[in-house]
This record gives sequence, C-alpha cells and structure tokens, in this order.
Amino acid sequence: MFIVGLTGGIGSGKTAASDWFAAQGITVVDADVVAREVVMVGQPALLEIAETFGHWVLQPDGTLDRAALRQHVFLHPQDRQKLEKITHARIHVAMAQQLQAATSPYVILVSPLLLESGKAGLSSLCQRILVVDVPEEVQRIRAGARDGQTLESIDRIMAVQIARTDRLAQADDVAVNDGELTHLYQQLRVLHAQYLEMSRDH
Repeated sequence: MFIVGLTGGIGSGKTAASDWFAAQGITVVDADVVAREVVMVGQPALLEIAETFGHWVLQPDGTLDRAALRQHVFLHPQDRQKLEKITHARIHVAMAQQLQAATSPYVILVSPLLLESGKAGLSSLCQRILVVDVPEEVQRIRAGARDGQTLESIDRIMAVQIARTDRLAQADDVAVNDGELTHLYQQLRVLHAQYLEMSRDH
C-alpha cells in the first residue's frame, strides 16, 4: 500500500486538502476522526478516561466533553501523558485496520502530529509526506474564525506542534494554501497524478 502522509499546522487547511483527495476516490484515514471514534459512547477508552480524570469529562448525554478535556491537558501536561496512554495505542490499531482495508490506488493518512513522534511515529508508515503550508499569522486568523478559540489557546496548540520550518524541512511535497481554495486544488491535482504514478511503481 502506497501511503501519503498529509499534515500541517492548525488552520492550514488539512481537511480541505483531504476532502479533495476523497472526492477523487482516494481513501482518507484521518487521525482526528479516528481519535473521536475511539472515545465514542460505549468504547472502552471513554470509560477509562472518565475513571482516570473524573466524570466532569462527560457531557450530560454521556459523550466526551472534548473542549473541557483539551483545556485541562493543556494546563496539566502530566495529564496529557495519561490521556495519550489511554488513547494512542487504540488510535494506532484502528488506523492500521482502516489502512489495510483501503482499496484505492494510494491512501492519504492525515494527522496534525504526523511528524512530532519522529521516525517511530505515524510518518514511518508513509512513502511520501505532503505538508499543507500557510504563514503562522494566517493559521491564527483561520483557527480563531473556525473554532472560536482565543489567540492564547491557538498559540498553545501551535507550541505543541512541530515548528513550521522543521515541518517544511521534512516534507517531500508542499501545497501552499494561503489564498483561494482553487489555488490549493490546482496544486493537489498535480500531486494526485504523481501519486497515482508512484503507486503503480510501488
């Protein structure tokens, strides 16, 4: 299986890019989507999170209060490690299952933290790394408009993510998303053709 890892900082447009690939019939395995799936009501991870942190992490309907938990682990780094211990292995197993089930010529593996774990992380599964890149100021504006988060909260997220220069240094391919989506899509069309060719030779 030929796997293209897709990453980028918060507000860069990873979802816009992955949605475009999906529209071309390419299987997309998204770490954020899988992370939500493994903590759905009825999943063992949700029960373990509630037992570890307390039932304040649950909303009245029993679903995970993701915003409250995200805020908590940003303020308490030691609890971030506890959360990752509960979720990471389950996320990786679920992603591996989805990758194995893919039938498209190649697969897009989306993760905002694709490069953060080094050679032992998700990037080790990928034959190519595609970075969706925007200037940091654009990231802040887009993320604030989309999520309604404060600039302080966005800056904390960006501080956890790999530096933009380091991300670009590890990229095999870069798609610049600092303007209209049509400009992004033009770049993705070229890359899609290249990936189809590479997947045939893989």
